[in-house]
Amino acid sequence: MSNSNSHQPDSYSVQFKKDRVDFFIDRNHLDLKPGEWVLVQAERGRDLGVVRAKISPEEMDKAQRKYPLEILHRARPEELDQLQESRQLEDEALTTCKELIEFRGLDMKLIDVERQFDGNKITFYFTADHRVDFRELVKDLASTYRTRIELRQIGVRDETKKMGGFGPCGQELCCAKWLTDFSPISTQYARDQNLAVNPGKLSGVCGRLFCCLDYEEHFYCEIASKFPQVGDKVGEPHDQFIVDRIDPFKMTVTIRNLKKENIEVIKFDEFNRRFRRKNKDWLEKWLPKKQTETKQ
Repeated sequence: MSNSNSHQPDSYSVQFKKDRVDFFIDRNHLDLKPGEWVLVQAERGRDLGVVRAKISPEEMDKAQRKYPLEILHRARPEELDQLQESRQLEDEALTTCKELIEFRGLDMKLIDVERQFDGNKITFYFTADHRVDFRELVKDLASTYRTRIELRQIGVRDETKKMGGFGPCGQELCCAKWLTDFSPISTQYARDQNLAVNPGKLSGVCGRLFCCLDYEEHFYCEIASKFPQVGDKVGEPHDQFIVDRIDPFKMTVTIRNLKKENIEVIKFDEFNRRFRRKNKDWLEKWLPKKQTETKQ
């Protein structure tokens, strides 16, 4: 179904080799579906990519370009054949560039090569522990391929995304399969999720902390705002308990009587009835800040 306003172009996210994604408008209302190949007008020429999804005008604005990039038409069979030729040239360019890097004695690791569909640009992706003076390498590559050359340094997470592989969970790496943006991950995420802070066991193939620690962080932060903390003391002075354990999945709290040393596992609702509703000061601790400020 085309846009009800024919003067308003549709917007799509389009994916190129492996992981590069950009936003494009479609003035022709082609009613594109995810997985379709399209020819686009890129910044410096034409390129072929795969439609990922139709997006909203608000998402399109994230591109922050003065003039939007456009989808020209669905890819034709001869254009897809030409793309295969570009892929073969990329393999050759990868080998050639590695030989030139060794010849120049550069301390860098070549990861991938991407040739723009129309041949106006070839991008070489590499990693390095420090800045590399690759000006002579660019001259070598430009004289070899007679086109615009771009060398782009990427991080270890991007390297792993391009190389692909499997995680300790046995599944294909999220970054290689579907993840497009990397969120900053810290060891605090492991603490929030009651995991032992052992980087050796919490690090992925890239050597960085698991991206999946980010997936459930919001859940655990929400739980922390509702449940008591382990070690909290509750109850009356003459009948006091300490929180030994919480289980947000079973919605239970394990408490231990400080005098009798007996242990109880109670439902979260029961915990609220017994300890929070009787004591307004205790309840105050769990109220959202805005509500707390209003009462003061």
